[in-house]
Amino acid sequence: MKIKILSILILNTVVLLMSCGSTPQKETTEQTKQQYPSDIISNLASWKILLGNGESSSDLINFEHPEYFYDTNDGKDWVVYKAPNGGITSPNSHNTRSELGEKRRWKPVEGGNLKGTLKVMHVSSKGDARVASSYSVVVGQIHSDDGHENEPLKIFYKKFPEHTKGSVFWNYEINTEGENDGRWDFSSAVWGYDMSVKGSNINDFPEEPQDGIELGEVFSYEVNVFEGVMYLTFSSEGHETKTFTKNLIETEYLNNEDIPQQILNRVSKRRTGTEKATAYAGENQFFKQGAYNQTNGKNMGDRAAIVTYDGDLQKQYANGCYTEVWFSDSYLGPGEAPSN
Repeated sequence: MKIKILSILILNTVVLLMSCGSTPQKETTEQTKQQYPSDIISNLASWKILLGNGESSSDLINFEHPEYFYDTNDGKDWVVYKAPNGGITSPNSHNTRSELGEKRRWKPVEGGNLKGTLKVMHVSSKGDARVASSYSVVVGQIHSDDGHENEPLKIFYKKFPEHTKGSVFWNYEINTEGENDGRWDFSSAVWGYDMSVKGSNINDFPEEPQDGIELGEVFSYEVNVFEGVMYLTFSSEGHETKTFTKNLIETEYLNNEDIPQQILNRVSKRRTGTEKATAYAGENQFFKQGAYNQTNGKNMGDRAAIVTYDGDLQKQYANGCYTEVWFSDSYLGPGEAPSN
């Protein structure tokens, strides 16, 4: 009898020990930490964000939105920026964005540096080939906070619906002297076409670019403004690294004869202004990064309004009327003396 009681006690002790040992393992699994975009991009405290539904936030630590700004993993961590064709826009734009805006302001002579590594997963499959900005998204900017509040830099990705490869290009907007002078963007191709390549009717697409970037293909950019000069570097595996230089405090478009032919071809039916001699000197600037959708639902006269399903977000997402950009890395810091 004593042996039987002892055996039962030993058995109960073993069961109790096993039970105690398994409890922490279960709690560890259940208490797995949730990840936020700020766990992937470490500089988010330096940014605020405007989302595709018009909401904004200045505190991005442990912040996310399930439809516009969140994290994902395809074997690597990414921050997703997503914006429909039809949503709530900022007061001075017809385009919807889920985009970061730098909190700091700086003048070109003070400078700043922005880097990003990204892949564009989707651009709108609905658009008008005659509209230069259709099927495109801006993934990085410098925006002026003074004067005309122009953009010295916009970095685009654009892909026509029937193409496998898209184009990466950057635009410089002249900073005109007069309030009513016509403004324009000069576009420079990185890989593929510049912005001026478009169709002659709604569904007329040019030939696919031979050296373009596909959806889901990773590329990086660096925007380095140092002592008033902007140095741009674009890189992607399997593609030639491209560099550009643009003076932001001394114009090259002072006189009418300085206006590039690209601009005359694009805006021949309206006034084209020239730039003030000092360009953006003395104006406060700030960086922007994310997904600034360039395909919108505005009725443009004889140009077809883009389908927005009356702003129904889920219908837009289901029918290709949106843009989606993934960033794996971002850097924000002071301008640096160029190495070359």
